[in-house]
Amino acid sequence: MNDRRELVVQPHAQPTVALALGTGGARGLAHIGAIEAVAAAGYRITAVSGSSMGALIGGIHAAGKLDVYRDWVCALQKMDVLKLVDWTLSGAGLIKGDRIIGVLRELIGPVNIEDLPIPFTAVATDLDREREIWLTRGPLFDAIRASIAIPTIFRPHPVHGHRLVDGGLMNPLPLTPLLQSPSDYTVAVNVNGSPETLAASRAPAKQPARTGLRSRVAAFVKRTIGNHDDKETEPGWMDTLTQSLDLMQQNLTGFRLAADRPDLVIEIPRNASAVYEFYRASELIELGRERAERALAAWQPQSRG
Repeated sequence: MNDRRELVVQPHAQPTVALALGTGGARGLAHIGAIEAVAAAGYRITAVSGSSMGALIGGIHAAGKLDVYRDWVCALQKMDVLKLVDWTLSGAGLIKGDRIIGVLRELIGPVNIEDLPIPFTAVATDLDREREIWLTRGPLFDAIRASIAIPTIFRPHPVHGHRLVDGGLMNPLPLTPLLQSPSDYTVAVNVNGSPETLAASRAPAKQPARTGLRSRVAAFVKRTIGNHDDKETEPGWMDTLTQSLDLMQQNLTGFRLAADRPDLVIEIPRNASAVYEFYRASELIELGRERAERALAAWQPQSRG
């Protein structure tokens, strides 16, 4: 009997990446382009952590439905965004948040974090215990709802008697949950980067004239968030609040990056959009793709072998 041994040639292993996605409202849509660029460059994403909008995009990617969400959000117009807002005058926030989470749950489907094909951590802040918490089990959209709850804007999300709010209050770029990841590299996408001079965004489509209730709603929204088409208009309270949060999170992000330095940081300028400009999805996704491609092209990853 011949003792033959076949030589099995193993294919070159695809390098793996653990991905940290930061907070930033509509700017977080740039995460979509960044994720697509990382994958196109030949890296396999094997772990994701996210705060606020980073948790929303990261969780949907971990569920394998990022293309579904991308197509949906790119179709949104200004009035579509307003229709997703369920205003309330009671409780600790102006927006309940139930409507948008319901739409997303229907779009993506109900799923538990522990059942996702990619390990995922959503970061939130526990107001009652005054600490950062990591959500790694339970319904995905409950974790996302907690992580995106910007104080005074979204109602806090109650979990076991504790009020959970935006993870960006304590960890706007959550690298720490990835420290034990076996991935080859850690990549962070920071959408609170330094402001830059950017090319002017395309002019918004002309809206039809509004009468009655619609005109009053439009006037209220304009007074509330400020008018970015009129440079003489004083910024609204939402602009002031989100600008303050951006400044706080930029400084916190600097400390986090110094403590838990990733292998690569993809920077998106924080003046790329206002927090509520989800109707600019296509533009912001393309910005994320372009900045990720630029960073990846300049990156010289160090072998850990």
